[in-house]
Amino acid sequence: MGYFTGKKVLVPVDFSESSLEAIKKAILISESPANVTVVHVMVPLDLVSPGVLFGGLTDEKRTEHVKKHAKEEFEKHQIEGVCFETLVGDPGIKIADFAKDEGMDLIVIPSHGYTGIARLALGSVAERVLRHAPCPTLVLRQPKS
Repeated sequence: MGYFTGKKVLVPVDFSESSLEAIKKAILISESPANVTVVHVMVPLDLVSPGVLFGGLTDEKRTEHVKKHAKEEFEKHQIEGVCFETLVGDPGIKIADFAKDEGMDLIVIPSHGYTGIARLALGSVAERVLRHAPCPTLVLRQPKS
């Protein structure tokens, strides 16, 4: 029995292979998929983007699409029994806020390991989560290939 057995574990995903593997690691750590909550954070819609201006794109439609995609990816990767949530906002802040509001005991987040210009241009959600997290955070690094 591990320290996080039976405790609430949060896994933010972007549907990359590393984030889907993080879900599997979180299930192993908590020893039950029922203790794992998976969250995907969508960036807010830009009010001047064509989809918003012409009325076809809404957060509700995006959420519906993400939930469908999550179901397909979870089935493909044999992930069952986890809770799935979608949020809208700044990913690093929203993840930390969600963890606090839901009383999470651990956050398991993959890191793509960007450095230099790529990190500067893309930012680091994992780093923002680490800075704002209300609980221990396990960052799973990608092995360099």
